[in-house]
Order: sequence, then structure tokens, then C-alpha cells
Amino acid sequence: MIGLCLSGGGALGLAHIGALKALEEKNIYPDYISGSSMGAIIGALYASGHSPSQMESIIEKEELFKPLKLINLHLFSKSGLSSHNALRNILRRYIPQNDFSALKKRLAVCVVNLNSGRWEVKEEGNSLHEYIIASAAIPMLYEAQTIDGNVYVDGGVLNNLPVNPLKHSCDRIIGIDVMPYFEHHNFKSKWDIASSFIYLQSHSNAKRQYKYCHDLVLVNSIEKFHAFNFDSYKEIIQMGYNCTINHFIETEREKSVSEKELIHA
Repeated sequence: MIGLCLSGGGALGLAHIGALKALEEKNIYPDYISGSSMGAIIGALYASGHSPSQMESIIEKEELFKPLKLINLHLFSKSGLSSHNALRNILRRYIPQNDFSALKKRLAVCVVNLNSGRWEVKEEGNSLHEYIIASAAIPMLYEAQTIDGNVYVDGGVLNNLPVNPLKHSCDRIIGIDVMPYFEHHNFKSKWDIASSFIYLQSHSNAKRQYKYCHDLVLVNSIEKFHAFNFDSYKEIIQMGYNCTINHFIETEREKSVSEKELIHA
């Protein structure tokens, strides 16, 4: 069984669409998908049967390249500046059955339970939409989700690369991290410092999961774009594709070199 773990990253997570396209070109079709935040959204769409090209069409049809399409200000809310109406409508349209069991592939969604202070993985029941929304509920920006009496927020806060549910079921785990931390030497503003802090926090909890991935793809779109660059979705998707293809080309090259060395040993 092949497992695929998709990290969170806002607009950067759209790189997962390109990564999925690259995997399919390599004839790799994951059986079990786990994800946090945008990784949970893309993972759910894929698990429900939508192809990478169909997902790109959804972005265009729903005009999700416009950041304000995903924000519905709810200034009097006590738990976040924006409601989840836009995402909820997308899920209802493209994943009409609100149940994990209706998906074509196995899916695990990572959320953070503020009541317990721990991350949790959800993969069964008839609250699929609610947990996807909770997994993408960036604290302060989006309203926290209350489900069965517990308050949930973005899974990436504590576990941005939720490999754990795949470890005991999958023979091969592929991790796609769209928020790796690259060295920075030129901070031009306080926003550069603030965003670097946020990325570093997510990277720190994701990096602990790297050792469980048989294949690890680090997408470098974070060097050029940020989490709200939805208008650059085509470039971000392409970078996800390029980084994934390059990973497997390099892996195949290394395997070929090793085999030749064994033959001539």
C-alpha cells in the first residue's frame, strides 16, 4: 500500500496538485492519503476521485485564485475574522457525500483539539466536511470549528506533515512538504520576519516526520511565493510538479548508479 502525506501551506499547498500530476506520470497512485490544512483539502478532493487537472479546473471555475473568494469577514465572531462559508460551499459541490466512507481512497485529516491541546487524526464518520474545514482553520484568521463539543483549529499548528496514520499500514510513504524552511539572509521588512517565524514553526514540527518518509519531496515555491499567493496558482502548481518529477529522476539515477557499482564490485 502506498501512502501519501500532504503538508499544509495555504496557497503554497496548491503545489500538491502538481505533485499528484507528477506521481501519476510515474504510475504512482496512492491508496491512503493524510493531510493538514490545504493538504487535507487537496487530499480530500483527490480521495473523492478528482484528478489533478480537474482540481485546477475547479480553481479556475470557482475563481479561487482571488484571495478574497476564500474569506468571508465575520467581524463579530469570537473565534476568527472569517467564516468558512466559501470552503464549505466548495466541499458541498465537489464532495457531496459528507462521509469518509464515501471516498474512493482512504483519507486521514489532521486537526488540533484546543480542549486537549493535542493534534488528532480523523478518518471515519459523517463529519468529513467539518473536519476538513477544521484542519484549514488558521487560528485568528478563520473561525475555530466546534465538533461534538470540542474546539478544533488548523492541524498544521502542531503537525504539518501528519505521517503517523500511514506508518503502520503503508509499505511506502511519500511526503510532500510545501513549507520547508530554507536559510534566509535578507529580511526586508517586519513581515519577512513574521512570516519566517510562522514557516519555521510549521517546519519544525513537520521535520520530525521526515524520517518516516521513503520519498520526501521539498517544494521550493516558498522561496518565491507566500501562503496567500492564490493568484500565482499556476506557477505554484508547476513548481510542485517540477520538484516531484526531479525527485524521482534523481532517485532513479542514484538507484541506477548503485546497481552498476554492485555489478562491478
